[in-house]
Amino acid sequence: MKSTGKFPRISGGRRLAMAAVALAVCGAAMSPAHAAYPDHPINMIVAYGPGGGTDLIARALAPYIGKYLGNDARIVVLNRPGAGGEIGFSELTRAKPDGYTIGFINTPNLLTIPIERKAQYHWTDLDLLGNLIDDPDSFAVNSEKSDIKTLADLAKYAKSHPGDVSVGTTGKGSDDHLAMLAFERAAGVDMLHIPYKGAGPVRTAIAGGEIKLAAMNIGEVKAYMAGGTPMVPLGVMSEKRSDVAPDVPTFKEQGYDIIMSSLRGIGAPKGLPEDVRKKLVEAVQKAANDPEFVKKAKEMFAPLRYLGPDQYAQELKQNEAMFQQVWKATPWSE
Repeated sequence: MKSTGKFPRISGGRRLAMAAVALAVCGAAMSPAHAAYPDHPINMIVAYGPGGGTDLIARALAPYIGKYLGNDARIVVLNRPGAGGEIGFSELTRAKPDGYTIGFINTPNLLTIPIERKAQYHWTDLDLLGNLIDDPDSFAVNSEKSDIKTLADLAKYAKSHPGDVSVGTTGKGSDDHLAMLAFERAAGVDMLHIPYKGAGPVRTAIAGGEIKLAAMNIGEVKAYMAGGTPMVPLGVMSEKRSDVAPDVPTFKEQGYDIIMSSLRGIGAPKGLPEDVRKKLVEAVQKAANDPEFVKKAKEMFAPLRYLGPDQYAQELKQNEAMFQQVWKATPWSE
């Protein structure tokens, strides 16, 4: 066919149809729903105050999750302390499930709060992205102001001074609080529970002599000691001595069969788009195994233990059943 140098004539109806197609294509390209995830900052909720073990590891981990999400992802840590973690956990579960809100979730608080009272969340309201930390509990005293050196010393003093040993914890129903109650039963003593909004305030309280005993995770104690806080641990609540504190005897070694620790992992509101969920899970796993992050975690005395979402869910389910039995036998509510 010989070209005439002219475009073929298009009817009005056909022009409208082609214009509609063009607009649809352009709209899809520009629509936020089709933008590459993530295309703006991601909020990471921490249910405890600044300076605690969860806050410190969250700030150390965030850049690595961003690194593996790609697209110049930036993660902003938001502290939402209060009610033993319930405020932060509730805010996390209520957020829009679009991948732009994730958060640290801590056991046992995540599990014990809905057992002891009507809570605004349940752990099954979350898409689990992976666990990072498994930090055994410990008791610590002020190394400059306390004459207590061992658990035997603590039990002896507490027996002769009922209610005088003030114990700082991260809240009612926390691993720290449950550890305190377990020791009271095992040693036959009565101590005074003082709840705080995080391990950071507990550190401040023990350093200033506001409390006689700090119940907190061994990784936190070692990190605070390295930072100059005058603390010394009396024991660690694990089956064997912790890698971050091999010089600290277990409670078992000292005659108290008490095992308690805190899992710290990452979750997001239930209902993430599958492609977003998969990307986040992969980023968390890669971040947890990044050599630079592993080195930083070791320097921070953070005991790493990665669990994928399925393993994590299984462990939470088992721990929840165990805490439900504990609650039936000896409720920890005050």
